[in-house]
Amino acid sequence: MSEPLDLYGVVGHPVAHSWSPFIHSMFARQTGERLTYRLYDVPPERFRSHVLEFASSGGRGLNVTVPHKLAAAQLAGESSERARVAGAANTLTFTGGLVIADNTDGVGLVRDLTVNLGLVLENRRILIAGAGGAARGVVGPLLGQSPVEIIVAGRTAERARALAQQFESLGPVRGCALEEISLGSFDLIVNATSASLAGEVPELPETAVGPVTTCYDMAYSRTETPFVRWAQERGCARAVQGWGMLVEQAAESFQIWRGVRPDTIPVLTLLERGAPLPPR
Repeated sequence: MSEPLDLYGVVGHPVAHSWSPFIHSMFARQTGERLTYRLYDVPPERFRSHVLEFASSGGRGLNVTVPHKLAAAQLAGESSERARVAGAANTLTFTGGLVIADNTDGVGLVRDLTVNLGLVLENRRILIAGAGGAARGVVGPLLGQSPVEIIVAGRTAERARALAQQFESLGPVRGCALEEISLGSFDLIVNATSASLAGEVPELPETAVGPVTTCYDMAYSRTETPFVRWAQERGCARAVQGWGMLVEQAAESFQIWRGVRPDTIPVLTLLERGAPLPPR
């Protein structure tokens, strides 16, 4: 009788759209790691109990997506520097009775932008739409690329300013409400809101988009997201969905869990070509 496979998964609400099971199964096949990876749709009020039950039943690790990233960081007994700086976690590891938090979102986004897409972020103006857990995970790593300025814009100025203040020691960042975004276009606009999941677009000024602007939606879909369509209609240089970030942050999580880093390019190529529906 073969030994049971190590259990991993992704927890969110909603989560049915997630391609993480497909990606991690491809990584496992590529590296020869024996594991299984499942989806868990869990509302906020059940998040803590679900994670603890998953860990106590032998689960090895969880990816965490909307809306649980802040709660994941608060639940952990230990945290990586990335998770501590962000105040949010997207990767949980369970070992020796401990819940260990990490955040691979930022490194995944930066790797996709700079390696896969070939963007130079040094001395560039960057706008991040959204001031929630997704934004928290990427501000620090983006500041590490030495932009001239990052503006974090949220539905409320207070929340955006509070988030920006947490990262002021790392570089030039400030927060404001969406309607307070200063005039002039940005080199990079990152949509870190959940608007695309609801078929909507954040209320950004059209002047934020110029002919050299790259617009990046952290959400992803088999068709164009509303933000990508909005950006293209306003003449941006390039509009990109978050497939690359999804795959790169997953590879970072996989390495944390299994100690081996998979090759992301074959998986990303398959997804961009229109892979079959992910296995459930």
